[in-house]
Amino acid sequence: MSLHRILQKFTVYDLVVISVMAALGVVLKPVLVPLAHVVAAPMGIPAGSFAGGLYMMWLVVGFGITGKYGTGTLIGLVQAAAVLLTGVTGSHGIMTLVSYTLPGIVMDLGLLLIRHRVCCRPCAFFAGMLANIAGTMSVNAVFFRLPAVYLILTVSVAALSGGIGGILSWQLLLLLKKYHIGRTEEDEEDIE
Repeated sequence: MSLHRILQKFTVYDLVVISVMAALGVVLKPVLVPLAHVVAAPMGIPAGSFAGGLYMMWLVVGFGITGKYGTGTLIGLVQAAAVLLTGVTGSHGIMTLVSYTLPGIVMDLGLLLIRHRVCCRPCAFFAGMLANIAGTMSVNAVFFRLPAVYLILTVSVAALSGGIGGILSWQLLLLLKKYHIGRTEEDEEDIE
């Protein structure tokens, strides 16, 4: 399947949303991670798994606005490209493609599996949790290689942080809906 065929299901509006969400994730990560180090370092937890819910939430918000599978993957790809091209904090070299894209892929697949589209608070929690766990696991596999017990603790923190980010995403989506940004009930029927 060609990239052109994949992108055909996304409108220009969807692609703008994807770009904005990717930019928000890239811009906020260098601000959030140092703040997370202050809290996470004394506990011996990687700051990325602790703060990940706050920058993974943009994947959830983007999907919630478009309602289309593949949104998380595209946001991750755009983020990876932006980080690679600009060299902003958080670059893992060529592995950036994996560490930024995998959370979107896992989130998209998880939502597809449960047949939800960030349409309710529980699936928003689930989406954020999956994205942050995938991000934490990919960075661990490439860089940290933590011992099993410590990895379980780190993944648990990532799951909670990601879930909280998902809940924050849901609240933001409700606020955006008041301003007619995102899907409407008619859009929900069209997607089905």
